[in-house]
Amino acid sequence: MRKWFVVIVSLLTLGVYAQDNDPFVSVNKVLKLMGTRFEITVVAANEEIGYININEAVAEIERIEKLISSWNINSETSEINRFAGMRPVKVSQELFDLIKRAINIAKITDGAFDITYASMDKIWKFDGSMKVFPSEERIKNSIAKVGFEKVVLNESELTVYLPEKGMKIGFGAIGKGYAADKTKKLLISKGVKAGLINAGGDLTSWGTKETGEKWLVGITNPLDKDKVFSWLPIVESSVATSGNYEKFVHFKGKKYTHIINPRTGYPTTGVKSVTIFAKDAELCDALATAVYVMGVDAGLHFINQLDGVEVLVVDDENEIHKSSGVVLDKSTNFKK
Repeated sequence: MRKWFVVIVSLLTLGVYAQDNDPFVSVNKVLKLMGTRFEITVVAANEEIGYININEAVAEIERIEKLISSWNINSETSEINRFAGMRPVKVSQELFDLIKRAINIAKITDGAFDITYASMDKIWKFDGSMKVFPSEERIKNSIAKVGFEKVVLNESELTVYLPEKGMKIGFGAIGKGYAADKTKKLLISKGVKAGLINAGGDLTSWGTKETGEKWLVGITNPLDKDKVFSWLPIVESSVATSGNYEKFVHFKGKKYTHIINPRTGYPTTGVKSVTIFAKDAELCDALATAVYVMGVDAGLHFINQLDGVEVLVVDDENEIHKSSGVVLDKSTNFKK
């Protein structure tokens, strides 16, 4: 269920610039955090303050990574996984709340999003080396330990217990969105009037550019990942895209992407990309994966029942499907 994000952000603020009579400047920095590309932009009174703000943002992201990373053996998440099938693990209120929200999303998506996806056996390969389709038995066995409903949470003790040895949780489909939200909240508390955080494609914004213009997000053209098919403004909101243009395999003429359905163990089919628009990046992150797994019809039906959430889906035939709140130029299409 690892995600490949394909949002292209139009900052129009790359680098630092301002005229002498401008009261604010836009400061931008790109760096690698949480194993992915982060781009942090803040609108500040001057360049020095802007870079101080960005350094504070980086420290917050690094703190979150130490908390939720399953690659860091000293993280609380790693401890939960290490003691699966043995005993409950006491965790911080912050991680407990994140896990609780993740399980609630798993419930409403009927397991299309599931943090226990990390328990899956890695039987699919998308690097060109896979020549034989896995047997039904292998696929079934690969998800034997997956199941959000198995996770035992004790609210009074702040403990998390995975009851089966080999069970694992992972935040690959929600962690970067969470980090973006937390960082945004920190910067706002520091008095930063506006900014944009792009966490590997999970994007959140507040305020406007130093020019007063709205931030823009560009949705990638599925026929050419280096081009944008539509620019959309975002105001005090977040966006996340889950997509796949490169990692897939073909068997008997059918294309299977690298995003695995945690309920069945089979790769998803029929969808090229899903873009979610909502207030919080954490929710966008999780729902982008969920809708990708659900597919076009079920995904659209699900999102249309949620307040404050919109979706844009591109299917395998390059057709665009969208919820009622998404407005695109009528000329938008890929079949040219």
